[in-house]
Amino acid sequence: MMSRSLRVAVAALLVVPGWLGAQVRGLPVVASGVSAGPSLGAFYGTANDDAGGTSTVGASLGTGLGPLSLTALISRGAPLTGDDAVWSRGLAVAVAVFGGPLVPFRVTAQAGVATWNRGVVDNLHVPVALGLAATIPNPAFAIRPWLAPRVSFRRSSFSAITEVSETDTNLGVSGGIDLAFLNGLSVRAAYDREFVDGASPGILSLGFGYALGRR
Repeated sequence: MMSRSLRVAVAALLVVPGWLGAQVRGLPVVASGVSAGPSLGAFYGTANDDAGGTSTVGASLGTGLGPLSLTALISRGAPLTGDDAVWSRGLAVAVAVFGGPLVPFRVTAQAGVATWNRGVVDNLHVPVALGLAATIPNPAFAIRPWLAPRVSFRRSSFSAITEVSETDTNLGVSGGIDLAFLNGLSVRAAYDREFVDGASPGILSLGFGYALGRR
């Protein structure tokens, strides 16, 4: 059995603000639509002090299957003082609820899962979001503002002792603007905020992508 002092130390590790919001660690939850074909993305995110105050790089690989799209994600967070870099992996599934190529407004339901390990603490994040997006046509590119309110389920556990864990369910929201060019290239700016008692964790990111098609 663990001593009381060890339990206190483990609890302190679990509540350290190192989860960094978002789906994969350090990047916003993006729910801006369903891809109609293969897609690639590269991203950079920076977090405020309440979200850990670190910078993160990440990448995504996705594909569309009719009204459904699957996206795999990976991120690497810059080292905190005295810590190693943290890798995070995730998967998102999006379903088109309303809208299409000829409709300028679309609604997307999305759920995801991401995991990462920070020292002796294993982290799980499951965001469930509703994406609301519009398309503003332009001769050279399309402007796509989007907003995605969500519910985030999080679980942190001490990897060496399975019975010690902490779970939280919070509301969050992310939003941004995509600039989609006719050749399939895109630029995205996004912001993520989660509503946590006593803190205001936020993440700002910039990304570039390439997609063969988009609904």
